[in-house]
Amino acid sequence: MSPLFRSTTILAVRRDGKAAIGGDGQVTTVIKAKARKIRRMFEGKVLAGFAGSAADGITLFEKFEGKLDEYHGNLPRAAVELAKEWRTDKVLRRLEALMIVLDKEHMFVISGNGDVVEPDEQIAAVGSGAPYAQAAAKALLAHSTLTGPEIARESLLIASSICIYTNDEITMEEL
Repeated sequence: MSPLFRSTTILAVRRDGKAAIGGDGQVTTVIKAKARKIRRMFEGKVLAGFAGSAADGITLFEKFEGKLDEYHGNLPRAAVELAKEWRTDKVLRRLEALMIVLDKEHMFVISGNGDVVEPDEQIAAVGSGAPYAQAAAKALLAHSTLTGPEIARESLLIASSICIYTNDEITMEEL
């Protein structure tokens, strides 16, 4: 199964100086419903989340934290260096996950193919319910006065009502 379609949904939203990342708790449809696939990093200044295999995602969290420390919290540099290592390392390139990382200035989706994508809009989503969560967030950004964290939570709840692989056990972190 592609990491894009793992049983979890991660959504990041930024609006008016507020940034948030949220994720549902789904690991599989029957084994675990309250997993935490988002994390604060680098003294609480960076948020990260992953969709994909839990062991692979945790490994990537550890690698990414190391890159943030190595590059003194420079998120763009850490993201690029992680993608380079992920793509070229014999062990890492077998990891199946996608990551979203963000701080107050930048937001990136990182993949093992070497992709480091900074979305044009202030929304990024990965996982099984990503298209639903992203569509809801885009509509709420355009047609509401909700904050970034409120948009992230509501969008994930909307995705959970549509996608059978996304649940409503939402975990949030915000900057």
